[in-house]
Amino acid sequence: MPYNAIAMTMQSPELHLLLPFSLPAQRAANYTLPALEQGALAKFLARATLTEKSLGADFQRTLPHERWLAQRFNVIGSTSVDEAPLAPYMLLADQAQAQAETVAHTAAAALDDNPPNTIVQPDESTVWACVEPVHLQIAHDHLILIDPTHLVLAAEEAAALLKTAQPLITSLGITLVAPTPLRWYLSAPSLHGISGASPLRAAGRNIEIWLPRETRTDAPSRTWLKVQNEVQMAWFEHPINQARETRGAYTANSIWLHAQGEKRSVTRPFTSILAKTPAARGLALAAGLSAPHQIGFPPAHFNLLKPFTTAPTTRAAAAKILVELDTLSAPFLQQDWPDWAAALSALEQNWFAPALAALQNGTLRTLTLTLCGEISSITLTATRADLRKFWRRRSTVSLLEA
Repeated sequence: MPYNAIAMTMQSPELHLLLPFSLPAQRAANYTLPALEQGALAKFLARATLTEKSLGADFQRTLPHERWLAQRFNVIGSTSVDEAPLAPYMLLADQAQAQAETVAHTAAAALDDNPPNTIVQPDESTVWACVEPVHLQIAHDHLILIDPTHLVLAAEEAAALLKTAQPLITSLGITLVAPTPLRWYLSAPSLHGISGASPLRAAGRNIEIWLPRETRTDAPSRTWLKVQNEVQMAWFEHPINQARETRGAYTANSIWLHAQGEKRSVTRPFTSILAKTPAARGLALAAGLSAPHQIGFPPAHFNLLKPFTTAPTTRAAAAKILVELDTLSAPFLQQDWPDWAAALSALEQNWFAPALAALQNGTLRTLTLTLCGEISSITLTATRADLRKFWRRRSTVSLLEA
């Protein structure tokens, strides 16, 4: 049965779409406005009510969708300017995913020579940071962080690199937990007071100002530089990197620290969360959303949301569903505006148009979109009544980042 055919005996759900890298800068308006000013999205942007606007700054080290998630779940306060301490929640999500994969491959796990990782329960007294293998490219007189999605490191390659790096890191008195070899989590008193930058924030830029810094002095962290240098030297002639270089692939020649913080109590602003990113999924788990109808990956189409609106726990009150759709991230970071427009067109067909139709016929109670760029975010909400307000006009270009 399609989503629009859900029986109206229950309260209509509220849908919130979180859209990272959907808010381009005004300087790219010539390339992006035509895509934003078409179809259901254009109607929504014109008639919805602007409920939140967060203006960022040029050198913030976190991304607006990261800060939005942290604020929405009360991990940080509304006055926090540049915080997104999401590593403890990412650790929860990666551990849960690793456990699920182990259960699904019990026979293979029984034959594995490597013992499973110890399950860690982050708490309010321990700071965790996320660390990822990355590629630093040598420019004329500086180093540039390559977009981490371009590294395309296989799990087997990452595991071999981790095997080399782990003893070096732990010998420095640092605890290392790696539910997945593609993403590690570090904790140590020596890492307290360090501020890292989101890798997607620093991607394509000179790394000098984005390297982890001491929050007290704003100086580069010598502790982290020592860890980073140890790993870089060990990986310099690693067989994995030699093989990748031979075939013309980026080498994993460094590591990147970000999202550091301690686990804090969270609120439960949604009844279901559908996302691929470990930050959003980890926040869902921390909020106690673990049932199949409460947490999952985003479906391909709006009409496949039915299982998350008809579960017994949603009948007493309206379901509040958060869906994080991150298909715009890669072309945005590459400033490949034709590909970005194509990805937005796919969202229009699969999400915006059917969701607006559902709002129009009363199947949805409210539709909310949070559009994020590199530094800013805006949130707009529409009801069925708002769609009738044909006199409402809003310049789309006014919503773009300055």
